[in-house]
Amino acid sequence: MLKIAIITGSTRPGRNNAAVSKWVYKIATERTDAEFELVDIADYNLSLFDEPVSPMFGHYSHEHTKTWSKKIASFDAYVFVTPEYNHGIPGALKNAIDFLYREWNNKAAGFVSYGAASGVRAVEHLRLVMAELMVATVRAQVPLSVLTDFEDFTKFAPDPKHVEEVHTLFDQLISWGGAMKTVREAG
Repeated sequence: MLKIAIITGSTRPGRNNAAVSKWVYKIATERTDAEFELVDIADYNLSLFDEPVSPMFGHYSHEHTKTWSKKIASFDAYVFVTPEYNHGIPGALKNAIDFLYREWNNKAAGFVSYGAASGVRAVEHLRLVMAELMVATVRAQVPLSVLTDFEDFTKFAPDPKHVEEVHTLFDQLISWGGAMKTVREAG
């Protein structure tokens, strides 16, 4: 059975990201075709990228990097839950991604985003980053608007139509995650 991480994309105090990530995870736990885990980047206390050697070599000197590496390596696929900051992804998410390289390779990813423009530009940015890390991204994504899926821009209250979108994302992610697993096993 595939292991899929639902990764938070923000560490900001008072963030909406925790509520959105927990909602995605709740939907995931209703499924029996994969194993899901909520991974909060805030729990890993990653400083600004501070490894002296490129992550391409996998030689990590800091415990926080080794712990992060072990966690990310344990998954077959990822769902990134990201807000959009200034037409891109939050610095904390980009930093967490940049700490590693091989741990991401030949896996699959999907995206749940939110913002004034539903976070679609953040997902465009993430797709470029994932391509460089040899991560196959699925077409389905779940765009949430702070105008219609949040009360007063702060309390997450998603339109029920998004539940089916999350399931479609998971369907594609499980399919692609399984295909990429065969690539890793053959490699």
